[in-house]
Amino acid sequence: MNYLNLGESGLKVSNLCLGTMTFGEADEKSFMHKVGCDEATSFAIMNRSLDAGINFFDTADVYGQDGLTERVIGNWFEQDKRRDEVVLATKFRFRMGHGPNSTGASRLRIMKTVEDSLRRLKTDRIDLYQIHMQDIDTPEDETLRALDDLVRQGKVLYLGASNYTAYRLMESLGISEMQGLERFIAIQMQYSLVTRDIEREHVPICERYNLGIIPWSPLAGGFLTGKYSKGQTSPDGARFEQWQERYNRINNDRNWRIIDAVREVAAEQEATPAQVALAWLLHKPAVTSVIFGARSLEQLEDNLKAGDLELSDETMKRLDDASAFELGYPYDFIQHIQGQW
Repeated sequence: MNYLNLGESGLKVSNLCLGTMTFGEADEKSFMHKVGCDEATSFAIMNRSLDAGINFFDTADVYGQDGLTERVIGNWFEQDKRRDEVVLATKFRFRMGHGPNSTGASRLRIMKTVEDSLRRLKTDRIDLYQIHMQDIDTPEDETLRALDDLVRQGKVLYLGASNYTAYRLMESLGISEMQGLERFIAIQMQYSLVTRDIEREHVPICERYNLGIIPWSPLAGGFLTGKYSKGQTSPDGARFEQWQERYNRINNDRNWRIIDAVREVAAEQEATPAQVALAWLLHKPAVTSVIFGARSLEQLEDNLKAGDLELSDETMKRLDDASAFELGYPYDFIQHIQGQW
């Protein structure tokens, strides 16, 4: 396992991050119904991950149902006593409860969500506290001042963001610098061979201002595992059975071209398509740690091997070319003139 500093901080995290969204069995009211694993399996996955060298776990208050995933992790901390081995990241922002102040990133909301997460996780601190999406109804300086207070109180150690537009991310970094507030050290964004949009602006920002990129959905919701074939229905028990609408969006010529290239590389490397897709991200210089999920120990073991998979420059170019995407204006105009954007 490789360990990298997260952004400009001294915090070292494994380049593979255990995503815990599938921990806990949610009922039919949750968007995670029938796609999670029970508590015993979750405990086994966390123990095996630590033993394999993964020290970075990511969760969120909305995962599972009513804080279910955070409660599962808290129960594991209480039982297995391995809290100090984990760099624990969680997120806040989306609705938890009823009423107008049960969603968003206001000061009032943040002061409540952090206490709720600490209680569910049965810990005295959150190592990386991330806003799950920018809140256009709340001024960015209000959010940052509240988060800065949490760092000064010791309840939170580092700050991160997720699902931010590039303009809002720049605004946030500017406010932190001008007002002497704690700044984000990392940004968690959707990033994969299928979804490369952040390469237009977010990746250059992160490289210039030294933010660690933490990709989520690196396997495009399971599409890049190679278990889907063009013209066929999704396999029984696959996640896309529950999320057919998402499958319909991903079902296009570009994405089938990508999976064909991934399968070819996997065959050459004696690896699985999932390992190739994860390794492609691990070879991107702006990426610090890639979040992957696992509902079983078998899935975990398969994904762990991605950390040891070496991809040559030629192989990376093949995958880049297969997953090429339309830059759009003004990026394509700039690239046409200067050869890059």
